[in-house]
Amino acid sequence: MLACLCWRGVAVVLLWLVTGCAAPTQGTHTGGSGQDLTTDSDESEARKRARLRVELASGYFEQGQTTVALDEIKQALNADPSYAPAFNLRGLAYLRLSEFRLAEDSFRTALKINPRDAGVAHNLGWMLCQQSKYTEAMGLFAQALANPIYPGQAKTLMAQGICQARAGQVLEAESSLSRSFELDAANPVTAFNLAKLLTQRGDLPKAQFHLRRLNNSEQANAETLWLGIKVERRLGNTVAERQLGDQLKRRYPQSKELGLYERGAFDE
Repeated sequence: MLACLCWRGVAVVLLWLVTGCAAPTQGTHTGGSGQDLTTDSDESEARKRARLRVELASGYFEQGQTTVALDEIKQALNADPSYAPAFNLRGLAYLRLSEFRLAEDSFRTALKINPRDAGVAHNLGWMLCQQSKYTEAMGLFAQALANPIYPGQAKTLMAQGICQARAGQVLEAESSLSRSFELDAANPVTAFNLAKLLTQRGDLPKAQFHLRRLNNSEQANAETLWLGIKVERRLGNTVAERQLGDQLKRRYPQSKELGLYERGAFDE
């Protein structure tokens, strides 16, 4: 579906990286007393039908029923062809189906309708990152992060950091992932990718900090254990190295990482 994030333990990678399946944004309307927030009484019948269809489609999407979700989105757009959240969710559905051109068209349409939607900018940026279109992807991440009330800052910083690392912008990637970790220390994708960057540049104590948090939790997997083994080995912590190796053998006996460990291929 999406390119590897160096985190195979996350069952549904899409959920860590895309933002806002169908989060309608409030608008303003002008009445006798000037501008005001749009409320339910301002919503047209067509918009209400579209919103309810998208809410239903979001439920199907989250349950993995992507084609059913697309049918509901189609009904939403029949009711209101200018409803941006429907295009955003359609983009996510096409992304899941690897229909990248259709996904991009949907995200761009959503942004054209509502250029201030940071969630859509994030989603399009992440998709373009998968296609190695790094310059435009970075611009879209910056656009999302510039929104002061955007609730997905940590997720966008994570995606930006991963994208920067792929583009060879190592220092920028470390900065983005560090900021993401400050906002959401519980995200294992952020922690692992940050630890990997820190290991690559030789800051082993900081890498050890992140890896020990992961490997002492239920979020550990073969990748985190293997990286932890290599870091503990380089730091000369033989007891911790052996404990992680035993855990890798017990929990992931068929893994590629165990094969590397048993061969002593610590530099591969």
